[in-house]
Amino acid sequence: MSLLVRKKYLSCYLTLLWIQAGFQIYMRKDLSPPTRKSKRVFQVYGCVVTCQDMVEKKDSVEVFDKADYYAHPEHYNSVFHEKIAPYASVIVNCMYWEPRFPRLLSTKQLQDLTSKGCRLVGISDITCDICGSLEFVSQSTSIDTPFFRYDPLNKSYHHDMEGEGLICSAVDILPTEFAKEASQHFGDILSDFVGKLASTINISQLPAHLRRACITHGGSLTSLYGYITRMRKSYSEENLENPASSNSNKKHKILVSLSGHLFDKFLINEALDIIEAAGGSFQLVRCQVGQSTKDISVSEVEVSADDGGVLDQIIDSLTSIAKPVGDRPLNIETNNISLRLGEVQESDKKEDDIKRKSRVLILGAGRVCQPAAELLSSIGSTSACHWSKTCLDDDFEEQNNVHVIVGSLYLQDAEATIEDIPNTTAVQLDVMDHANLYKYISEVEVVISLLPASCHVIVANACVELKKHLVTASYVDDSMSTLDAKAKSAGITILGEMGLDPGIDHMMAMKMIDQAHIRKGKVRSFTSYCGGLPSPAAANNPLAYKFSWSPAGAIRAGRNPAIYRSNGETVHIAGENLYDSAVKLRIPELPAFALECLPNRNSLVYGELYGIAHEALTVFRGTLRYEGFGEIMGALARIGYFSTEPHPLLKDGKKPTFRRFLLELLGTKGGHMDVDATLRGEKDIAERIVSRGYCKDQGTAVNTAKTIIFLGLHEENEVPSSCQSAFDVSCLRMEERLAYSSTEQDMVLLHHEVEVDFPDDQVTEKHRATLLEFGRMQNGKTTTAMALTVGIPAAIGALLLLRNKIKTRGVLRPIEPEVYLPALDIIQAYGFKLMEKVE
Repeated sequence: MSLLVRKKYLSCYLTLLWIQAGFQIYMRKDLSPPTRKSKRVFQVYGCVVTCQDMVEKKDSVEVFDKADYYAHPEHYNSVFHEKIAPYASVIVNCMYWEPRFPRLLSTKQLQDLTSKGCRLVGISDITCDICGSLEFVSQSTSIDTPFFRYDPLNKSYHHDMEGEGLICSAVDILPTEFAKEASQHFGDILSDFVGKLASTINISQLPAHLRRACITHGGSLTSLYGYITRMRKSYSEENLENPASSNSNKKHKILVSLSGHLFDKFLINEALDIIEAAGGSFQLVRCQVGQSTKDISVSEVEVSADDGGVLDQIIDSLTSIAKPVGDRPLNIETNNISLRLGEVQESDKKEDDIKRKSRVLILGAGRVCQPAAELLSSIGSTSACHWSKTCLDDDFEEQNNVHVIVGSLYLQDAEATIEDIPNTTAVQLDVMDHANLYKYISEVEVVISLLPASCHVIVANACVELKKHLVTASYVDDSMSTLDAKAKSAGITILGEMGLDPGIDHMMAMKMIDQAHIRKGKVRSFTSYCGGLPSPAAANNPLAYKFSWSPAGAIRAGRNPAIYRSNGETVHIAGENLYDSAVKLRIPELPAFALECLPNRNSLVYGELYGIAHEALTVFRGTLRYEGFGEIMGALARIGYFSTEPHPLLKDGKKPTFRRFLLELLGTKGGHMDVDATLRGEKDIAERIVSRGYCKDQGTAVNTAKTIIFLGLHEENEVPSSCQSAFDVSCLRMEERLAYSSTEQDMVLLHHEVEVDFPDDQVTEKHRATLLEFGRMQNGKTTTAMALTVGIPAAIGALLLLRNKIKTRGVLRPIEPEVYLPALDIIQAYGFKLMEKVE
């Protein structure tokens, strides 16, 4: 078939797709070319491709997680050009795309495919994102001239169909275009409905489906939608401002939570009728409407009556419609509601005091969110009494409690996070949806962003515009620093680096440094060590280390260069030598811990930040690990296990065994089977590591061999085809073998040492401060030490802003006394173990 004939068939095919969306689809998991030609030349096979077929995670071989992809698209690479495009004749692109997501097909990828003889002849870009997911679609087309031709090899665009290249269609108004036959058909059907609706005086004469759809008639709400007026009236400003007109003067009250298909099935009308028919009244407290017919809605109402018997009668009647009676089946999904009762918080305070309820929005529903939400929502409760008095003086607690709104891209994540936490609400919120983001920020006093750092500037700009305070646990980067003047002008505080590292480390350091400066001292040496580690009981593998997330980031961090000052000299450590630079460390207050530290990136910036750059001869920040970690990781790096370069043994779908790959890295080629056979045990592998020069110390070689065996890198099972490099292989095995069990605890250890010289030949003082915190388990749920030590400081930052303890406006770090002094007091009162000592 000639190219021109093929393109004419393609034109017909694309046009048919516009007119008829319901074309027959044959789902084929195997996208490889058929082994023989089909006799049915004109049969069209369609394959629906989802995002898990289009992308792969950069640093992991774990099962595809759609939620993670939507939240962190920057962690994924497109594989569409490898797995799908080579086998397609026509691509119909209907997917939503933003610049933060990988492209479906780039211009360069299309050129490469074309040069290899790809069968692709046509593109129909329904979404019409110019230079978007299909980069080469650089122009839109019209209904009258729906196609253009793109020649990838010559990088040229044409408005004919006679030459080489792809036929492309990108009609930007396509969603509004109906075929004439379809328009006529829909018009004929709708004309009957429109006529009846326009001429009907009594809507009861309408068909049931039209009658239920009529919200208003004759200038008023219809009876089915009468609940709108009733609920709005109960929630009116008049009731809030005039307690005498609301439920506050009723003697007997109860909080009723109704859930089910309240509005789409109009069950709310029945519930409100019961309340009012019995002589009671209600006031709307909260209402959350389901977003689809499959979702349930929730309404919380305060029901009250002058007589206790009337209130009991109302509750009995509501219970009767919430539970099955006689032969009536219970079907919450369709015809019934669920009922939950609670107590109304009584108060003899004025309404002005009640209205001082504070609201905080937390963006992000990861592990860090839960402890932050728990701390804030506990304000005013008995559980917070033991620590909150440290900060909340006067009558703040009595007149205020904090309601926490947790926003997440996926509602179920937010709901799981706030489960069993009082004074909280879960909402679905995408920070890229500016209207929704501004709506929720406008309803609160303080925002805590626990999102990826790249999202903070979006939230920060919204907070500046709406004049709301913001707290983050991430580093203050240039994009945030540039908002300082705007934040000051708006009269708000953007408090960054309010976590563990950065966060508590700043606060502990500045407390010691400021105290020294007040006494006219000069800091001669500042050293800081911090690490997230397994608890001693959980450090049960040769590396004495475990991951609660993908190990890729931690491995990469171990290849970063470092710079610090030691006794007046600047020391540079190359990334490839970082593991070998680890030195043993013992903390006097914790003699049982055998630790080591590795230099942590650029320590010199902290000299400037802490105001000691011109006085301290030593400025050093290190990462803590258990002793021996650096030696083993350094040996694994030299063997080649952390190389990110594609490995020949893993190319072209090859699946060697882990053992075969180990032998390759150890320099034992497949031909030397006699040598291969000897490398079976720990001793053999250790000797091979030494003989190849990967490490000189026999003890280190043995520990490295133990690690290789523990990780299963010597096993006979095949390496998955998704592993393209030695780095991929290492990440896969570490993620599988170095994960925490459900009963194991992690640990956070932070330690500062500051040496201070004083004038007049006074004795040099050495100040030490140490934080040690373990993961906690309560009610069968484990909260990691890392989540606690990041989430609690962020929540404390929000609390200090609510209480107006922080008066400085602009972009801040917790290095000012007005932040770190009350924050450290609360941290200790909350239960974190801070140890301080001076020698």
